[in-house]
Amino acid sequence: MDARVSCSNPSAVAASFDLGAWSRHHLECVEQALSQWIAPDAPAGLGAAMRYAVLDGGKRLRPLLVLAASEAVAGLPEAALRAACAVELIHAYSLVHDDMPCMDNDVLRRGKPTVHVQFGQAQALLAGDALQALAFELLVPEGAGIPDHVQAALCRLLARAAGAEGMAGGQAIDLASVGVALDEAQLRQMHRLKTGALLQASVAMGAACGCADAAAQAALARYGAALGLAFQVVDDILDVTQDSATLGKTAGKDAASDKPTYVSLLGLQRARAHADELLGQALAALAASGLSDTRALQALAEMVVNRSN
Repeated sequence: MDARVSCSNPSAVAASFDLGAWSRHHLECVEQALSQWIAPDAPAGLGAAMRYAVLDGGKRLRPLLVLAASEAVAGLPEAALRAACAVELIHAYSLVHDDMPCMDNDVLRRGKPTVHVQFGQAQALLAGDALQALAFELLVPEGAGIPDHVQAALCRLLARAAGAEGMAGGQAIDLASVGVALDEAQLRQMHRLKTGALLQASVAMGAACGCADAAAQAALARYGAALGLAFQVVDDILDVTQDSATLGKTAGKDAASDKPTYVSLLGLQRARAHADELLGQALAALAASGLSDTRALQALAEMVVNRSN
């Protein structure tokens, strides 16, 4: 697990920012690292289930946010790549568990059968458990030249975002809210935890890989909070406007399950306007950060709000 994989910032992208070129380079680094670090030889087929859950699918938004934030603060590339992969492992484990019959009971994820459909419920549960453990193992490597205080900060940020004060807490609220009429403040709080916490942590973890003053950290926190909520608003919009083939997951699932969403609460037009408002807040936070180059973070925010899947 102490094998080193690095991802430097290509100079070709520096002069005139191109999100496509930037993303392709960084996604290649992330995919290579994930494939290397998720061993296929875990006992009794567990490795195959873990790799199925993570590799060859997903937008990888969270890793890209880590890497973009790290570059904005001149962070350590090795720390940033490990943090990027760790966040993706937590995200993947959460999807494996969320899709199981005891939770959201879904059969399609990233355009293919969900892990419990492919490997069985017990193997899916264990794969999620193993991915969560591996995420934290990646953050504390031996001999990688990452200072202990950076390793500790990354572990703390990820644990808080994944636990009861973040993703798991939000999922608990979500499951308890089926058929319940939530007001906008309650819906915002649920999604701030369930979806937003891990997205905001991705930005914070990238920033923790370098040196940013208090003002920059606060601005990045505002950016991450706005982006995290915008992502969920757009997700709710796409759930009612796109088909399953486009989304790579079951469309209309929230409405069928009688779950509260931004579309059910605000209506489609107001939900779209709210996503645009949140994008404005995210971009304003970047403008106030004092950081010299936040083009990747800006482009990622625009991509989140304008995406079609």
